[in-house]
Amino acid sequence: MTRFFTAPRLTALFSLLAFLASPVSLHAKEPATTGSDGRAAQPVRGIAMHGEPKYPRGFSHFGYVNPEAPKGGTLKMAVVANGFDSFNPFDIRGVAAAGIGNYLYDTLLEASADEPFSMYGLIAESLETPEDRSYVVFNLRPAARFQDGEPITAEDVKFSFETLTTKGHPFYRNYYAGVSSVTIENPHRIRFDFHQSSNRELPLILGQMPILPAHYWKDREFGKNGLTPPVGSGAYRIGSFEAGRSVVYERLDDYWAKDLAVRKGRFNFDRIRYDYYTDDTVALEAFKAGNFDFRVESSAKNWATAYTGDKFDNGLIITEAIEHHRPTGMQGFVFNTRKEVFSDPRVREALTYAFDFEWTNKNLFYGQYTRTDSYFENSELASSGLPSGRELEILEQYREQLDEDIFTKPFEVPSTEGKQGLRQNLRTAMELLRSAGYEIRNGKMVHAATGKPLEFEILLFQKTFERVVLPFKNNLGRLGIDVSVRLVDSNQYIQRVREFDYDMITQGIGQSDSPGNEQREYWHSSTVDVNGSRNYAGVSDPVVDELVSLVIQAPDREELVQRTRALDRVLLHGHYVVPHWHLAKDRVAYWNHLKHPDTTPKNGTDLDNWWAEP
Repeated sequence: MTRFFTAPRLTALFSLLAFLASPVSLHAKEPATTGSDGRAAQPVRGIAMHGEPKYPRGFSHFGYVNPEAPKGGTLKMAVVANGFDSFNPFDIRGVAAAGIGNYLYDTLLEASADEPFSMYGLIAESLETPEDRSYVVFNLRPAARFQDGEPITAEDVKFSFETLTTKGHPFYRNYYAGVSSVTIENPHRIRFDFHQSSNRELPLILGQMPILPAHYWKDREFGKNGLTPPVGSGAYRIGSFEAGRSVVYERLDDYWAKDLAVRKGRFNFDRIRYDYYTDDTVALEAFKAGNFDFRVESSAKNWATAYTGDKFDNGLIITEAIEHHRPTGMQGFVFNTRKEVFSDPRVREALTYAFDFEWTNKNLFYGQYTRTDSYFENSELASSGLPSGRELEILEQYREQLDEDIFTKPFEVPSTEGKQGLRQNLRTAMELLRSAGYEIRNGKMVHAATGKPLEFEILLFQKTFERVVLPFKNNLGRLGIDVSVRLVDSNQYIQRVREFDYDMITQGIGQSDSPGNEQREYWHSSTVDVNGSRNYAGVSDPVVDELVSLVIQAPDREELVQRTRALDRVLLHGHYVVPHWHLAKDRVAYWNHLKHPDTTPKNGTDLDNWWAEP
């Protein structure tokens, strides 16, 4: 699973689909359909990836919202970037305005933030899928409307699917690759059939699909609307904007879904404004001056030193470290293994020994972080120790193709704790580089056979990250490795990353509590040469390909956990990143007119549940 618009919102085993959700009654004439096993699929109001959804039929609102939250006010936000040039978040070209996908477009189903992966009806009043999940039918609400008043029909759903998978970001092609056909059965009923019934996530992730108006795009070329405000299907429309500098979203008073259970207590601000800043230091000072209302703090130094003064002492500005229980994923220095310099895993492993996390955490981060040692950190999906039980059974199938270390040595990130500290780590790095055919000549690390020096570039767009990169660069210099650090603006960075035009980048790879089809986008060999894919490291490994398929096909939660741990372990031993750190809290600061519910869902802070005090 992935979540298209809400990051960091901040994306089944033969389970019977539970009856739940919205207070609106089922259509009287919804026909039952059958799966490959001949059993009828009954209309239901929601679906869980494994087991049954948490919320019962007729629930009034999610448990982590305030259903009585007042509507009104303006939420002012800041974006640190070099502007935007598009109102199309689904196209690979251009830089889309902040918030455009989240606020302008609704989806067929709505995810619950306090479950691993459950979806409830939004545009779709109900869905039908058999026990084998070989297809799904969505029954649309007759009341569903676009922002121009036109009804949302099955034709719009089909148009959205075909447009996103043929003209949209390459991500959609991979995400929905399991769909074999789309059939409109009537204006409010649409069916998706699948190539195979083992991809149990497909009914849910189709529910995540944003719905676009076919009538609006009929005479327009998708991807070339630029800064022409489009017609959406969500709770907000574009109210005003200044090209590249600011955009304001206005809540629709007549939003058709405002009284649905999945919308109660959410989207409470009348207006949401984003202003763009090119420098984070300037943005922080603007926040403290009251120019915007809410800030997520990513800098440990700022969190420790910058949130002080009268406004904090007298409660005008509130700071909170809000605990969450979502997987933190992997952040790290990502090797682009498409480049010859990083094609040997021994070289990649050697370079991990030059990163001194302990020094960095103490001297730069005030000891706030924990070292990351899993792609699924902060969850039961993370591998640890040596493989055993079911995870070992899975890996044994590929033993001849895997490094024996996977079975005999627990994965451990290098540490500089102890007497020898970094010195011993650099010795280990030197040994690994020698085993990969490198040696020191005239103070430079070169390949013994070709004489080619070991050198590369680290690409950045955040100047504040230089203080982390430069000590790493200096440690690599002690190994005779020449490293250059290139700082570019955010737009250039986005384009270079899309085209894999880098040696090493600092990148976060987010994960959900229910990994699935998005894993293809991260690790599958089919995405290596697809510009815009999120296979940043260029992973191309037949074992990884098979493990990704196994994760997608997991029949129940326990099997999903074991298959994901196996994938995690193989990726870790591939040394595709130099792991960084994580924090299981959201560090937020906000002006005291903002309020939030008493309950925080497992996924953490979600501003769409907040409101402004009248």
